[in-house]
Amino acid sequence: MTARPRVTVLDYGSGNLHSAVKALEAAGADVRLSGDRAAAQEADGLYVPGVGAFGAVMAGLEAARGPEIIDRRLAGGRPVLGVCVGLQVLFERGLEGGEAIPGVGEWPGVVERLEAPVLPHMGWDLVDAPDGSRLFAGIAGERFYFVHSYGVREWTMPPSTSIAAPLVTWGDHGGPFVAAVENGALAATQFHPEKSGAAGLRLLTNWLETL
Repeated sequence: MTARPRVTVLDYGSGNLHSAVKALEAAGADVRLSGDRAAAQEADGLYVPGVGAFGAVMAGLEAARGPEIIDRRLAGGRPVLGVCVGLQVLFERGLEGGEAIPGVGEWPGVVERLEAPVLPHMGWDLVDAPDGSRLFAGIAGERFYFVHSYGVREWTMPPSTSIAAPLVTWGDHGGPFVAAVENGALAATQFHPEKSGAAGLRLLTNWLETL
């Protein structure tokens, strides 16, 4: 019998923690909800949730030494999945309340207010996943659940001749925005897999299969 992959949901005071735990368990993971650094480092996968303002999420992450945990895991090729603001904080900075707030900085780019007549972008929507996506295998035409007013509207990472380019999935609400990224051990979604029904469950299962 194959062992269930061990996933730690990082508990730093933000996110739909218990719904994330239940969804990951349903997808086949052995899940631990914890803010403990050792638990976060030793798990097969680390799930980084995030709900609310960019600055508040970053403050909570920094208090829990989240950026260090993420960086150390990635340095060892150990998978991390960020969700919602957990995607946004992986970029260089966020623009909220008229100021630039530094993010974790794993990817270049700016999180800014979407240019749409209706905000927040709330509800079920399609995404445009690239060929070769492992996250969206079998579910590229499905809808996912979004709740956000800010996003990354431009992908600015320069191409590399030595490493494979990240796979970027796009959404659209008043213009394109980054809906998901797959970049080696680091992946993230702007939408909530744990609120996205069968499609979200399949996406989490796809992620678990990469651990």
